[in-house]
Amino acid sequence: MNSNDFVTSEINNRVCTISFYNSKGNSLSTLFLLRLTKEFNDVSYNDDVSVVVLKSGGDGAFCGGASIDELLMIDRFEKAKEFFFAFGKLLFTMIRCNKPIIARVHGKIVGGGVGLVSACDYSIAKNTASLRLSELAIGIGPFVISPFVVRKIGISAFTSLSLDTEWRDAEWGKTYGLYSKVVSSTEELDAEIEKMANNLSKASLNSLQKLKSLYWEGTEDWERLIDERSEISARLILSEIASGRLQKVIENNK
Repeated sequence: MNSNDFVTSEINNRVCTISFYNSKGNSLSTLFLLRLTKEFNDVSYNDDVSVVVLKSGGDGAFCGGASIDELLMIDRFEKAKEFFFAFGKLLFTMIRCNKPIIARVHGKIVGGGVGLVSACDYSIAKNTASLRLSELAIGIGPFVISPFVVRKIGISAFTSLSLDTEWRDAEWGKTYGLYSKVVSSTEELDAEIEKMANNLSKASLNSLQKLKSLYWEGTEDWERLIDERSEISARLILSEIASGRLQKVIENNK
């Protein structure tokens, strides 16, 4: 972990801001996944918090998805499954958190980053926040994140997004429900996030909790589903096809 990388949380006026930064495109390693899971689990039981804002640092990608460096180092099934399950467990913890989560999406989201935003309840994105499901291009598929993404944008949009692996712009994300609102500048993004968070911080906590339960009704058994999907991804990531394509991604990014 780079000395500049971080996962933090800060509470102010009933708003908890959970922030993360990874110098490699805000990608998520096992360490980041576990630390973010802990933050969301802790805030869920904090009665001094009414709403959560999820944001990342830097001015590049909001989230580059799974850490390619870590995926390349995985050499056995158990470690692979552990990684993918940790990703799914984070998303599951987010939807089971009894506080609404607002995503501040300042830049591109790739692969698992789409899942991360899908697990939020409301998202405000800058108009440069394009998105892509890249998993098929590296020899796997978006199996672990699929329940969350399908729930958010529908099976038809997910099918297109997962099969052609092309970039979509922020307006596409808004049209299909991944983004709640799209703005044109960082200043407007911050103003809208602050306005939304402040409004929700004054709402009835009981009402917010019941609404959150309503949004994710019927997802109680998703942890079992995540376990099954993690096994699929774990077996695929160990294939020669995936290993070769991951190596090419690393070389192209040098």
